[in-house]
Amino acid sequence: MALDLKRFFQACNPSNTLVIGKAEDKQYYIDFSSVRGTKIIEQFKRTIARLSPEVPTCQLFTGHIGCGKSTELLRLKAELEQEDFHVVYFESSQILDMADVDVTDILLAIAAEVTKSLEAIKINPKPGYFQDLFKDLYHILQVPVTPESIEFSVGIAKITSKIQDSPSLRSQLRQYLEPRTLGIIESINKDIIKPAQEKLKDQGKKGLVVIIDNLDRIDNTKKPNEQYQPEYLFIERGEQLKNLHCHVVYTVPLILMYSNALGRLNNRFGQSPKVLPMVAVKQRDNSDFTQGITLLKQMVMSRAFPGVNWEQNQNLITKVFDSVDTLERLCKVSGGHLRNLLTLLYGCLQDEDPPITRDCLETVIKQQCNDLNRAIDNQEWQLLKEIHQSKRRIQGDQEYEDLIKNIWVFEYVDSEGSWFDINPILQEAKEFKL
Repeated sequence: MALDLKRFFQACNPSNTLVIGKAEDKQYYIDFSSVRGTKIIEQFKRTIARLSPEVPTCQLFTGHIGCGKSTELLRLKAELEQEDFHVVYFESSQILDMADVDVTDILLAIAAEVTKSLEAIKINPKPGYFQDLFKDLYHILQVPVTPESIEFSVGIAKITSKIQDSPSLRSQLRQYLEPRTLGIIESINKDIIKPAQEKLKDQGKKGLVVIIDNLDRIDNTKKPNEQYQPEYLFIERGEQLKNLHCHVVYTVPLILMYSNALGRLNNRFGQSPKVLPMVAVKQRDNSDFTQGITLLKQMVMSRAFPGVNWEQNQNLITKVFDSVDTLERLCKVSGGHLRNLLTLLYGCLQDEDPPITRDCLETVIKQQCNDLNRAIDNQEWQLLKEIHQSKRRIQGDQEYEDLIKNIWVFEYVDSEGSWFDINPILQEAKEFKL
């Protein structure tokens, strides 16, 4: 069987997110829940599907950036659609400025994306409250929005695009919208969600689900009230975010799981965020975890030869790598971080055509190690060594935030609970070995 090099190269692009609803992407998907130590998507799905549309849910999802959250959320979307839910999924980072986000920004984005999705299936909400807002915003922002001549979703899109790159306009908008937050929520519920639920039911749908991805990428900057942005949005203003009358899933920054504010977050939403751990490639005692390594091998080979079962694919490994050991080395050094694995593989494919040699892989690993190592100071190396030895996270919000946002520390889950270790690529550095 010949390797389609062009398609394999495209399939390994770490910037691409698998959309499980697409047939081509689905054949690349590997279910890692058995080696992550948790079945989060099944939990989300069960919570939504077992309740009636009249009982809205609000669930939180987090994990390291690049560990596969978006792929899993798109899987949730596809599976809920198969069960006749209308699901609206969108990436907030495409709409909002992650350095400066407020609750009204998120609410407007939800209103726009839900309405756009409904308009696509011939359900056209008429939110009169927003139409009145548009008239005032025309004068504030000088946006040519004529409510009578354009669809509601287009009107909001014009406004958000106008303010996205302008902090001054954003400030003006917030000054106007902030006192009207409760009215905006009420209008979303009464003028958009409620009639949508009724019309969706007429179409045989079970209800509306909104999935807001990439809010975990918001910066941990301070707001004017001196609160850090994640705490401000999801704790101080969390009651408003959870007050929509439909099923909602928000991604939240991982740093909230390790902050002193976690208890307040849990109390605000009535539950703790679900964390997507890394795919385990080893166990707490540093011994190999064969099941996790095998599934990562399948992930790579499914991109090389999609539609071929694992038993057959094992015999094709040497068409992609110079040896089985080279593929295993790739999987282990990734630490079970899916984007890391694809980044390393993509780097190899940029350097040479398959079969990828061990020398090529080691060169790419060394380059990645050097890139990560540049930003680590002596004190951070000491913290990383402590984590590697203890398999526990260090105490202190700011210190741990730096370690996780730079992809230096990974979280895993086993039968005993969470444990931590450093990115295996950093174990290649001479500073780690000193």
